[in-house]
Amino acid sequence: MRYVGRKLVQLVFILLAVTFLAFLAINLLPGDTAIAICGVGCDQHGVEQVREDLGLNDPIPVRYARWLGSALTGDLGVSALNHQSVWGQIRQRMPVTLELLIYAEVIALGVAIPCGILAAQRPDGWFDNISSGVAFFLFALPNYVLGLVLVLVFAVNLGWFPATGYTPITENLPSSILSNLHDLLLPAITLAVAEMAVYLRLLRTDMIATLQEDYITMAKAKGMPNRRILLRHAFRPSTFSLVTVAGLNVGRLIGGALIVEVIFALNGLGSYLVEAIFRRDYIPVQGAVLVIAVGYVLINFAVDLFYAVLDPRVRHARAVN
Repeated sequence: MRYVGRKLVQLVFILLAVTFLAFLAINLLPGDTAIAICGVGCDQHGVEQVREDLGLNDPIPVRYARWLGSALTGDLGVSALNHQSVWGQIRQRMPVTLELLIYAEVIALGVAIPCGILAAQRPDGWFDNISSGVAFFLFALPNYVLGLVLVLVFAVNLGWFPATGYTPITENLPSSILSNLHDLLLPAITLAVAEMAVYLRLLRTDMIATLQEDYITMAKAKGMPNRRILLRHAFRPSTFSLVTVAGLNVGRLIGGALIVEVIFALNGLGSYLVEAIFRRDYIPVQGAVLVIAVGYVLINFAVDLFYAVLDPRVRHARAVN
């Protein structure tokens, strides 16, 4: 409980810093929000009136405090162009993005974990060399290039998957679940391949080091089956770095989702943010960046707690000291 309490205190300060930096970054963007809202042909008096109505003439700390107070109550403002609630639009689009991120993580881990174990079992063997080469190639392949190739091959030429759009998971349960997973497979693979390569190489390296430990040698001397040694004694200690990197990679997944959602025309949070940027509608941009940043911090907080579950030394470090 002391460990969790200490992490919660840190979380509060981190969230305050993240929200302030997100607010500051949006306000330092070039251009004037008041001019974009006022429209073409608006005179200087109209621009100043818009600035006064939005409170843009107030100091940044005052505006941040007012914005944060509203955000804590769920009010992220309204779009200056179409007057729609920002939180309402984010809440409507967020499930698509969350499903895409989870789907990509499941694919990446589902392929990387067994391949990493097999590669570590016989280092420098044929499977290790082939998987390493493929991993380096996939890591170097930009996701926007891979997405276009997958659309061309599997959607346009073969017609196995839709090129754009998807079936909502709640449209016609339970049959819509399979249709939803089928439609989102290409976007999820596009996001997953780079993470798959990182996880495979990381797990393979850690497991090779773990298999050289003395307790592994003792287990082999006792005649334990090789499969039990790999899965029960070597796999868990080798997942510490994997769990940490999986949490940190959420930020890169979110960045990739911005591109993937545009390529596959998915009505998610990434496409909402990109549309708002193109329209120079800064209030939705501010709200979307806030949600993404807070989500990233909370996910890494959960990873810290899970890391303590995996490694008792982390949660007992304070007591030992």
